[in-house]
Amino acid sequence: MYVYQIIEAIKIARKNGLTIPIIYNSNGYENIETIRKLDGYIDVYLPDLKYYSNELSKKYSNVDNYFEIATKAIKEMYFQVGNAVFDDSNIIQKGVIIRHLVLPNHIQNTKNILKWIDENMPKDIYVSIMAQYFPTYKAKNDNLINRKLNKKEYNEVLNYLYSLNLRNGYIQDLGSHEEEYVPNFNLSF
Repeated sequence: MYVYQIIEAIKIARKNGLTIPIIYNSNGYENIETIRKLDGYIDVYLPDLKYYSNELSKKYSNVDNYFEIATKAIKEMYFQVGNAVFDDSNIIQKGVIIRHLVLPNHIQNTKNILKWIDENMPKDIYVSIMAQYFPTYKAKNDNLINRKLNKKEYNEVLNYLYSLNLRNGYIQDLGSHEEEYVPNFNLSF
């Protein structure tokens, strides 16, 4: 656990004049006690909310109870920093933005996630719907996720999103160049 080192680094940076917001980028699967220790040190939380079903979290991330753990952590994050607040240049200063990556053939997972957010978080919560999934490594061999998201699936997600009471967020365009942003991990130069 690196939370103590993170806290000490933030203290040192602030003591030396750091005034920009501290952003905690998270996969969402966080121990709630860890998040509580960060209270007062983190300005912006960017948690993922990946899986609704335990079956998916076990299959694709090899973790149990992802949804239960992640939603508790996200609620704690929101308790600490509240809704997103932006400065005059539209740069986030504090708050939470929940991110969700839509997976091909798992549209119901996305709908369940969005429904939970709609029913359990304030209506002005910021949500970022991401369409950038593409298969790598072992995902290429899984016939459910061995391809990118298609337009029909993404439109179904967006139509569902628009039927909810969520008001704030970001919708990523369905792209074609996601692979260009992945580093070459073959360790050769």
